[in-house]
Amino acid sequence: MAEEAKLSIYKAARTIKRRENTLYNALKSIYEDSIFVGEISQLWPQLPLLANLRCGLWYFPSFYSTCYFKSTDGHTNNWSFNTSRLNFHVALLAEGGCFIVDSTRKGKRFPDSMSKTIPIWTCVLNRAIRNHLHKMRDSDLIKHEESSTCNSDQHADSERQVGLDWDSSLHLPLWVSKTEKSAIEDRLEEWTEQLEASGADIASLALCLKKPLRPLWISQKTVIWLNEVPDSDSWDFTPIILVSTSSPSGIFQHRNTSEFSWNYIPGAGDDEESWARSLSPKLFWSNAHDLIKSGPDMCNQKVADIVERDRVYHAQRGQVAPQVTVKCPKFTDCHSYVEPALSLDNLEINTDSRSSDADCALSWFGSTNVAVSTTQVAENVTNVNCILNCGIDSIKVCLSDAEACLHLPIVNSKLDRFSLLSNLPSAVSFAKVNLGKGKKLLVCCHSGEDISICVCLAILTSLFNSEGTFDDGKSFADTCITKLEMRRRLVFICNFAIKARPSRGNMRQVFNFLSGGKVS
Repeated sequence: MAEEAKLSIYKAARTIKRRENTLYNALKSIYEDSIFVGEISQLWPQLPLLANLRCGLWYFPSFYSTCYFKSTDGHTNNWSFNTSRLNFHVALLAEGGCFIVDSTRKGKRFPDSMSKTIPIWTCVLNRAIRNHLHKMRDSDLIKHEESSTCNSDQHADSERQVGLDWDSSLHLPLWVSKTEKSAIEDRLEEWTEQLEASGADIASLALCLKKPLRPLWISQKTVIWLNEVPDSDSWDFTPIILVSTSSPSGIFQHRNTSEFSWNYIPGAGDDEESWARSLSPKLFWSNAHDLIKSGPDMCNQKVADIVERDRVYHAQRGQVAPQVTVKCPKFTDCHSYVEPALSLDNLEINTDSRSSDADCALSWFGSTNVAVSTTQVAENVTNVNCILNCGIDSIKVCLSDAEACLHLPIVNSKLDRFSLLSNLPSAVSFAKVNLGKGKKLLVCCHSGEDISICVCLAILTSLFNSEGTFDDGKSFADTCITKLEMRRRLVFICNFAIKARPSRGNMRQVFNFLSGGKVS
């Protein structure tokens, strides 16, 4: 009986949660939280506004750029500094400071990505920059000691100060315990060494940043005196302002407007597959006023109409826009209907300029003749000779030679642990033949950020030497690939594809391929 009672309570709680976590409640919550983001961004309007993927992307109509700091890298006893997510572009953009927007739905004021992952990141980068400045100082001191000019002593004295006052301490918020902070500090030296060994361009960071990076935290509970807001240039550090959009109110707080009653969901933008019904952040903000005005009863149909209209728009232009029948999303109000696939772009495209725009959207890896992008972009490029499509759907390409396009439908490691590994031999062989003929190769997948990045990593490691020159795999045959060497190659890729975010499961398959692993 007791067990049945527990089960009944559990079912009741799930029913309540499902009833409250509707599509309208999620969109209305996001809309309300976005007002706070707009207010904070105006305190320092000159600073770029960045969204932490994927949740943060929902919380403002337009962002300067995006970044990817995972909360799991900041979970207690799971702290990590990951060289596959260096986010160097954030540090370069933050020359005078920047905002990063994210949210949390776990009853916290800040997600772990902001409480620990980003503070670890800033500290490790600061330590690497400090070490670089020390090396530069020591090198200059040696040069000046060998010089006999009359001003050498004065110059050497000034050089001794370079890097000495560069703050490399760990700055965590007050709610992180001293015990946890001490445990993280014990790992900092190891992470710094990993960063330095990865071949990352620390010199460019040191040249760009005039002050050390330091995180600041702002939430809806933060008290800010508007007449005392300091100028960002007045700080003796480069501010990384972490804006958590989530309201400190309880989960599913009931709210009312003049027209509708609704329930607030903190961190509503998280896990979009479970509630968004193929609506993207871009589509939401293009239609935000109509969606919010439609109310709870009409919201689902309104979203379905918007998404279908966007699908037809892309289909009429010969772009990938398949219809997909999906199961009713978990924890949402259920209505059976046919949903189109997620569309990432709703821009009007001029036929004459479409190809040039697509060509500009490619991320070329230096002088390697290898580029990466999305399947949508790949349909319109003109400056490549061959295309390796790693997406699920086939695409129409503008290539004269039909054999210059290879389609390898690779799925994420969560769906198939060996999908990437089993297709890498064909991918590398295709690249070897075409690159050997001097052709320009484009590797693409749906997002251009995970599977295609991993395929490029396998190609560049297998067919290019450490200087980035195509050698038909000669150097690879004589090299034992280690995880460190693979990380170095990934860092090289991330220098050009700044939005790359390969998953651990896919990276593991690449390493197994490069180290001679077999599909089991």
